[in-house]
Amino acid sequence: MQPDTDVLTDHTDIICSTSIEHIVTGRDVALMQIEQLIQQLNTISQLTAGIGGGNAADWAMKQGHRYGCWLMEKPEKALQMITRNIDRSLWRDLMLKSGMLSLMDAQARTQWHQNLEDGDLPAISEANIFSTFEQLHQSKADVFERGIINLFKGLSWDFKTNSPCFFGKKIIISNLVTHNRWGYSLTWGFRRDQLADLERMLFLLDGKAIPDNRADISINLMNHIRDNPGKDVYDDTYFSIRYFQKGTAHLTFKRPELVEKMNDIIAKHYPAMLAANR
Repeated sequence: MQPDTDVLTDHTDIICSTSIEHIVTGRDVALMQIEQLIQQLNTISQLTAGIGGGNAADWAMKQGHRYGCWLMEKPEKALQMITRNIDRSLWRDLMLKSGMLSLMDAQARTQWHQNLEDGDLPAISEANIFSTFEQLHQSKADVFERGIINLFKGLSWDFKTNSPCFFGKKIIISNLVTHNRWGYSLTWGFRRDQLADLERMLFLLDGKAIPDNRADISINLMNHIRDNPGKDVYDDTYFSIRYFQKGTAHLTFKRPELVEKMNDIIAKHYPAMLAANR
């Protein structure tokens, strides 16, 4: 997915002010109308309750969902929660369009989504959006490097010596596939995420658009295994992957210059240890 240049670019024009103004104005108008709707609904609810017809929670909700709508809560609490839900969705959409999520590894993305659900959200405003994405823009190189390091720790770490080893021509990934009498299948879980992260980092280092997650290496490899049950090798632009019945896979890089770029980043963080290995 290409980063949306209206939100984040490689230049100083990080955010298109017209787009942000449209988002903030729409959000504020929507919340004002929702507040009016809650007040109107509350008035109607008092009216029907006063004549014996029950309140809104009695006549406006499906059976079994009596407490499932914020519009039925007290106006102060309802507006607070609705505002939070709208702002959360807007921050999620802005972050997606910014391209920042593509720089993160799976673990970092999971943490970001968790913070979005449970953390304190700044209100959607022009000042907060500009400030947030200005900071993200300034730190995007660090975010990308952290993604490389986290991926490196998960895929190229010598557990016997508990020390890092640079990305070489080939790495061995455990528990990537399973095998039974019907053939191979790609496992679900963190190994699959790591493989997709590795491909995404190589796309970025190669200066190419990141493929949609419906067409990343995990999907392509899964389809290849399904369609070619008698084969044990997968090839694409960046990798050659040979997988074995015990579940491991030997991944050979096809673009050594991109591997060197990853190693240059790793060397910044582990200069002494990598110097001895390279």
